[in-house]
Amino acid sequence: MKKVLLLTAILMLAACGGVKKTQEALNTGNYNTAMNKAIKNLAENKTKKGNQEYITLLEEAFAKNTDRELQEIAFLQNDGNPANLEKIYNKYLQLKNTQERIKPLLPLFINEEGREARFDFVNYDNRILNTKDDLSEHLYESASNLLASAKYKADYRAAYDDLKYLQEINPGYRETVAKMDEAYNKGLEYVRVKIGNQTQQIIPERLEKELLDFNAFGIDNFWLQYHTNPLKNIKYDYAMDVDFMEINVSPERVNETQIIKERQIKDGWEYLLDNDGNVVKDSLGNKIKVDKMRTVTCKFFQFTQTKSAQIGAKVSFTDLRNGQEINSYPLSSQFVFEHIFANYQGDQRALDDDLLVYLNAREVPFPTNEQMVYDAGEDLKARLKGIVSQYQFN
Repeated sequence: MKKVLLLTAILMLAACGGVKKTQEALNTGNYNTAMNKAIKNLAENKTKKGNQEYITLLEEAFAKNTDRELQEIAFLQNDGNPANLEKIYNKYLQLKNTQERIKPLLPLFINEEGREARFDFVNYDNRILNTKDDLSEHLYESASNLLASAKYKADYRAAYDDLKYLQEINPGYRETVAKMDEAYNKGLEYVRVKIGNQTQQIIPERLEKELLDFNAFGIDNFWLQYHTNPLKNIKYDYAMDVDFMEINVSPERVNETQIIKERQIKDGWEYLLDNDGNVVKDSLGNKIKVDKMRTVTCKFFQFTQTKSAQIGAKVSFTDLRNGQEINSYPLSSQFVFEHIFANYQGDQRALDDDLLVYLNAREVPFPTNEQMVYDAGEDLKARLKGIVSQYQFN
């Protein structure tokens, strides 16, 4: 019983807290917040006694919000600035959306006052359509004028943004799509990519190809294109150069290590003898057997094949419009080839288990210098990808 009473008290406190927060939102002019809280609770159970206060709060918040929004719309309309059309359009949409969220809850009955809650709904459709027409014309003309007078790529991008919004609210309006294509193509920035080799080594063709595979770099920049095969009809804005400064491949080495191992092993059995040389028996008269132990020795010869490759490179970005280098970043990478094999002389039973595995291995051919450089380039690719995917030219 106590648990039931406690749960009931907790639920009542939570309900009161929700009503209080809704009232606070209403009192501070946060009408949308107040309406959202009231609608949420009433949608769950509009006939619940504890939700009665939400009905009056919703009624009041709706009336005050509608009045305030219509006053702001009237003010913006009187101002006569076409730049206000988007704001007016969105306000009408919001007013309609609020009404549509309340309609499914109706009727809402206020028990204390013996009446239904009053909501003065208005049909905003014509106002929305008229404002959308005016806004569409404004956006189209503004973007068209900007395209005609643009001096910088930022101007084309601004025009594109207006046209994109126009296409969203009024698909297919006049020549919006064609003008979007024009704005996009003129607002794009192009980066010419080139790999340079300042070393005396040959860069593996496969590594060079993968370094230039920008599709794998995950670049998320709508206004930027990297070209690894520059086109003659494009004026490039930036250059990205990946220069290999040094490639070092070590000689092939085989290092030998010799280890001598000893171990006590079982080698049959014998009867246990006492100090007089007599066989010891157990309590049942049986002769006691013990393991015979002997020491075995093994020479273990471990051979370690090693070869390493190091790459030193630099990626730099240049503004081709003024010839100035913007940024440069050093790149370095290393790969070490190591293979271990072994043989032995003596009794293999003297060896530890972690050494036995090497006895099954055999000497292998060393990787070619080309393969070593390619393997060292794996880390280089990851570092380059990190730089390019995050780099911002502006």
